[in-house]
Amino acid sequence: MNMHNRPNDSVAAAQSARAWVQALAKYREPVVGRSIFELLVSLLPFLGIWTLAWIILPHSGWLAFALALFNGAFLVRLFIIQHDCGHGSFFRNRQVSDWTGRLLGVLTLTPYDVWRRTHSVHHASAGNLDRRGMGDVHTLTLAEYQAKSWLGRLLYRVYRNPIVLFGLGPGYLFLLQNRLPFGLFRDGWKYWTSAMGTNLAIAVGLGLILWFGGWQALVVIFLPTSILAASFGVWLFYVQHQFEDTNWQREPDWDLHDAALAGSSHYVLPPVLRWFSGNIGIHHVHHLYSRIPFYRLTDVLRDHPELAQAQRLTLWESLKSARLHLWDEGQQQLLSFRQARLRSRAC
Repeated sequence: MNMHNRPNDSVAAAQSARAWVQALAKYREPVVGRSIFELLVSLLPFLGIWTLAWIILPHSGWLAFALALFNGAFLVRLFIIQHDCGHGSFFRNRQVSDWTGRLLGVLTLTPYDVWRRTHSVHHASAGNLDRRGMGDVHTLTLAEYQAKSWLGRLLYRVYRNPIVLFGLGPGYLFLLQNRLPFGLFRDGWKYWTSAMGTNLAIAVGLGLILWFGGWQALVVIFLPTSILAASFGVWLFYVQHQFEDTNWQREPDWDLHDAALAGSSHYVLPPVLRWFSGNIGIHHVHHLYSRIPFYRLTDVLRDHPELAQAQRLTLWESLKSARLHLWDEGQQQLLSFRQARLRSRAC
C-alpha cells in the first residue's frame, strides 16, 4: 500500500526530514485577511445553524437534532482554528492568536492554555516510546502488553475498543476531563486559570441555553453537536499516528523530524471532509512544520509532489487501522490483538 513509505524511501531519498523543514519555512507566514475569512466562514455558519436549530426545535425535534449533528462538522473546523492559534500559525500577533483560541475554547469545551501546553508536549515527543503519556492515544508495545496481568490486558482492550475510544471516550474527554488541567496540576496558576475561566464561560453559556431553551435545547442541540465533533476529532487524531507502519523509537534512536515525517499520516480525504477538517489530514507536513497555517498546507503538497505521495492513508485504509492496538518493536509495526496472539504462539 502506498501509505507505508518509510524514512529511507522515496521522500527521504529526495531530501532528509531536516532539509524538508528548511524547505517548508517559506509557507509559515499567515495571511491575515485569509485567516479572518477562514474564521468567519467557520464561525458564522456554526452560530447560524445553532440559531436555526433553536428556532426549529419547538416544531421538529428530529430536524433540530439533524441540524445539530451537521453543525458538529463546523465545530471541528473551529477546533482546527483553535489548534492553529495554539501553534501561533493563524495570526502573526501572538496575543490575537491566544485570545482567539481562548474564545473558541469555550465553544470546543477545551481550555486553550491547558490544551496548548499538552499539545506542545505531543509535538515534542510524538513517536518516542520513552515519552508517552501526555497528549497522545495510549499505546502499549507488544512486550508491555504481554507482561501485564489478565486484568491489565482486559482494561487495555476495553480502552482500545472502538466503542470506547471513539464513542464514549471523546464525550468523557471534552465534557468531563477537560474541566480540570490534568497533567498540569502543579505547573502553576496559568493552567488552573485557563480551565476554570473556560468552565465559567461554559457554565454561563449552558445557563443561558437552559433559561431560554430548556433542557430540550441542551439535549437535542448542544450535546449532539459537541459529542459528534469530539468523536470525529478523536478519530482524526487517532489515524494521524496510528497506522500499520507508523514510526516509534526508543529515546536513543528517536529523532524529532524523522518521527514527524515517518510517524504522521497523510490522510487523503474527500474535498468536503478535507475542508471541514481544516486540512489536518496533511499531518506529516504539519508535524514537520507546525507554524504553517492549515490553509497553506495544500500549497505545500502542490509545490512538493513527493510529500503528497508520502504516508498516504485513504479513507478505507483508515478504517482498518481501528483494528491495530499494539506496537511490535521488533517488526516495527502496529498489530491487532489477533496478530499479536498469533505472533506469540509462533514464538
